[in-house]
Amino acid sequence: MSGKIAVFLAEGFEEIEAVTPIDVLRRAGFEVVSVAIGDMQDVQGAHGVRYVADAFVDEIKASDFCMTVFPGGLPGATNLAADERVLSFAKDVYAHGGIVSAICAAPIALAAAGLLDKAEYTCYPGFEKQIGGAYTGKRVCVSGRIVTGCGPGASLEFAMALVQALGKDVAQLKQGMLAAN
Repeated sequence: MSGKIAVFLAEGFEEIEAVTPIDVLRRAGFEVVSVAIGDMQDVQGAHGVRYVADAFVDEIKASDFCMTVFPGGLPGATNLAADERVLSFAKDVYAHGGIVSAICAAPIALAAAGLLDKAEYTCYPGFEKQIGGAYTGKRVCVSGRIVTGCGPGASLEFAMALVQALGKDVAQLKQGMLAAN
């Protein structure tokens, strides 16, 4: 699948859930754009790590992207779920055949966009009570063009699932990173 990948960063994002997919997707040869949803390009994560985003949400167009990635963390996930621009972007990417993904608490943003209505998903335990629907409890869940992960410890598995969802084999990538099979 061609196109760019947008990783959305809201204040309070879970750092490992953002940086791991960015790193792995770039290693796999994809163009990844980290996107700040606030008014500052310098976004602070849930544990005080600051990340300088590549772009602002108002500077990008969904038609240029084949995937969205929503990291969890609090209040990052709730900030994503409350931002209509982010929800609209995800709906647009999905509507034109792209992949939407979220990890940890961030599936609440996919649910707010109406994208989990008919999909299986996973999330950080407890958030399924807010979302409802077909919660699997798996570490990573791929349901059509929706990829979800359960939390920080599943970040590498989640990132590898994103690479696979984009049609690339991960065997060589895993070998180069000394990742478990």
